[in-house]
Amino acid sequence: MCGFIGVYQRNPAVIDEHSLLKALSSINHRGPDERSVWHDPSGRAALGHVRLSIIGLNNGSQPIVAEQGDLTLVVNGEFYDHERIRRELEAEGCIFKTASDSEIALHLYRRSGVAGLKQLRGEFAIVLFDRRRRLMMAVRDRMGIKPLFYAQHGGAWYFASEIKALLAAGIPAEWDEDAYASRAFYLRDHTLFKGVRSVQPGCWVMVDNGGLHNGRYWDMEFARQDAVYPADEKGMIEAVRAAVEESVRLRLRADVPMGVYLSGGIDSSAMLGMATHLSSQPLNAFNLSFTDMDDYDENRFARLAAEHNGARFHTIAVSQDNLADFFEQALWHNETPFFNAHGVAKYILSQQVREAGMKVVLTGEGADEVFAGYPHFRRDMLLYNSEQQDPEVVNKLRQRIQESEQGYVQPDMPQDIHWMIQQLRHGVSWLDNQAGWFKALESLYRADFHDRFQGVDPYRQFFDRLDHRNLEGRDPVHKSMYLWAKSYLPNFVLTTLGDRMEMANSIEGRVPLLDHHVVELACRLPVWMKVRGSTEKYVFREAMRPYLPDALYKRKKHYFRAPPATLQQQGRLYQLVQDVLRGGELDALPFFEPAKVRSLLEKLPRLSAQEQGLLDPMLMELTSLCLLQRRFAMGSSGASAHWNSRVAA
Repeated sequence: MCGFIGVYQRNPAVIDEHSLLKALSSINHRGPDERSVWHDPSGRAALGHVRLSIIGLNNGSQPIVAEQGDLTLVVNGEFYDHERIRRELEAEGCIFKTASDSEIALHLYRRSGVAGLKQLRGEFAIVLFDRRRRLMMAVRDRMGIKPLFYAQHGGAWYFASEIKALLAAGIPAEWDEDAYASRAFYLRDHTLFKGVRSVQPGCWVMVDNGGLHNGRYWDMEFARQDAVYPADEKGMIEAVRAAVEESVRLRLRADVPMGVYLSGGIDSSAMLGMATHLSSQPLNAFNLSFTDMDDYDENRFARLAAEHNGARFHTIAVSQDNLADFFEQALWHNETPFFNAHGVAKYILSQQVREAGMKVVLTGEGADEVFAGYPHFRRDMLLYNSEQQDPEVVNKLRQRIQESEQGYVQPDMPQDIHWMIQQLRHGVSWLDNQAGWFKALESLYRADFHDRFQGVDPYRQFFDRLDHRNLEGRDPVHKSMYLWAKSYLPNFVLTTLGDRMEMANSIEGRVPLLDHHVVELACRLPVWMKVRGSTEKYVFREAMRPYLPDALYKRKKHYFRAPPATLQQQGRLYQLVQDVLRGGELDALPFFEPAKVRSLLEKLPRLSAQEQGLLDPMLMELTSLCLLQRRFAMGSSGASAHWNSRVAA
């Protein structure tokens, strides 16, 4: 894995070398092994790259310039099965300059244009400059595993692996207040930084003399409700096993040491079991252990999986004090708020894994999105999609749901949630949950901020921008999964629990369960192979059974969460929240009324443990925003800018 910066300007001029080097320095953690910059001789473009060498250690430098000098490329990520593609290209006469897997993208583009990049398999972000056609193109992998951002400023377009590189190159650090109010930094392609967008998963963005253009080269396409499915359930299970095995096998290729992140759930445990089987040797397995709250600690389950596979088991103990110590640094890498400190824990884990000598890890992320592992998908199945299920079992489970509806279906849901339900013709449990939480957050808004963004309808904006062809005629659960994959998967899960916290410590995370061949197979399977009664991820669970201890095979889904700070009020993480929210950053923040927030802090000790736990995500987000304000020296715009200038004075 690596990091990069790209600059394109329609009017050729000297591109400042110092700003490029400054941008690369800001993301040096993504590639501490090597750094280089390339300038187009005409002054139209420049590309910079920092490298974490994984494959082709001694001959894989970037930017890669074509033999003809007309194409230049930088890549962050890995292309799997690249040896086969390379052989095909060489047979057609292509001449390779490096041993890197990245170079195949350059030759595929030359041969077939954008369409050629559909052959790429893996997790990647690409920026390519085509000198002859005077264009720069950015491409992101199908599921959004690797980050890719862009912005326009001062007559030029900038592309980078992280937002901080854009800021270092000269993009102003300013809050995007509309993106916050509409939650577009989670629901769409916006960020919290004004003018900075992310290239969406499975999409490309191109700039040329005609301006900005974009398109999609891949999307999740779930089977239609009226599809005819194979009757052979055993065959479907074996097909999933074979697809995952191929994906893991491809990701075991590396020229550096490799480990496995082991949470204690079936996803990472299955990855350890399959990787051990394929490599025929003990692997290093790393587990986070929350030492000061047993309810959140899965160490005993992870140890069980490690022993089952003869792995070398490493426990990384994390306390609330550790989380406080690394909170701000992890947030700087994340560039997006935390609503739980589990992202900080992942940062600490990656740090320790790097110190143990690893550069690459396999992870189990993605199984819940691909095979419907979250409780909210199970809830949708029971409420809206239960035709193929045992009626007696469904009725019992529905009754159990109604007895524990906390967090769902608030009495005063936003109007655009009701509108969206009308469009879909059914509810979406995760949207119900999120909308209720956001409504509570809005109660803390400043009056002017609330008035300016009242009626912004974030969910309608989200829904209107989707490709509705991939929603029509689909099962309710599949529609819910599609909506999640278009929002929280790339904008939260794969950021906070994936790339950012791994690459912060120069660790490459590989996610076999998000391989697009696995995803496409899962999309073709009937919904009842994913959720069956109270069992989530049914087909995946059955496919992975040979690699799991029996206790893990039977284990239900447990969210990976750090213990709430509000439940340990003697700990340093709770004290960090108190100190930050009583400090000057909250006063400078354009979103919230400080008096309302501090009144909530005063009430907190008198609330029940359940109420404190429910408020913890809100306090984590507020604290995160204040620290982002501090670390990035964020400016403001709109009606609240005048207020902020008075505070600064």
